[in-house]
Amino acid sequence: MSGDGALVLFSGGQDSATCLAWALDRYDRVETLGFDYGQRHRVELDQREVIRAKLSALRPEWASRLREDHTIALPALGKLSDTALTRDVEIALGAGGLPNTFVPGRNIVFLTFAAALAFRRGLKRIVGGMCETDFSGYPDCRDDTIKALQAALNLGMQSRFVLETPLMWLDKADTWRLAETLGGTELVDLIVEDSHTCYRGERGARHDWGFGCGTCPACELRAKGFAAYRASETG
Repeated sequence: MSGDGALVLFSGGQDSATCLAWALDRYDRVETLGFDYGQRHRVELDQREVIRAKLSALRPEWASRLREDHTIALPALGKLSDTALTRDVEIALGAGGLPNTFVPGRNIVFLTFAAALAFRRGLKRIVGGMCETDFSGYPDCRDDTIKALQAALNLGMQSRFVLETPLMWLDKADTWRLAETLGGTELVDLIVEDSHTCYRGERGARHDWGFGCGTCPACELRAKGFAAYRASETG
């Protein structure tokens, strides 16, 4: 375990919940940050405190390391973004080959605000669930983007931030495996039951991989990864 502290971008979804457990396993002080930008699936924000409480109960050492939670409202991002994540429109492939769930600048804005908060809180490590393996074509999830942004933030704030992306080269099956490695089947069950991924914000139907509509790209990716993870466990 490192004596450093970390700020985790924590949305309440599968990836960020796994990243939070990853950070709690490594750092003696971990704070969390969520964003309310008018997202269609803002039910994910309601799940954040549920997951934080259950993670604290899962491991005594995690309870002592998990510190303050922060939420930043960014309504301007939602107003600027004419996307399926911020408007009640059908999810589809948009212009230029990008899915219309892509919110332009979202991760760049999130990480910039996270760095400003980390600067004030005295935290040098910022942890995000960006992933280039299963990234739905979002350019702001790419490793090159994160590295470039880290350089810009450090120059602009005269600091030494490290942007950590533990899921960058993992597919969804690997992400489930990482959760099991970190917290056993208890953590996997917690993520299944309490994290939210569905772009439509639906939590009515319970599938073996969790709650969601089952047909949006986020649900399909999560379901496919969970099936591959289970197959490898029983194969």
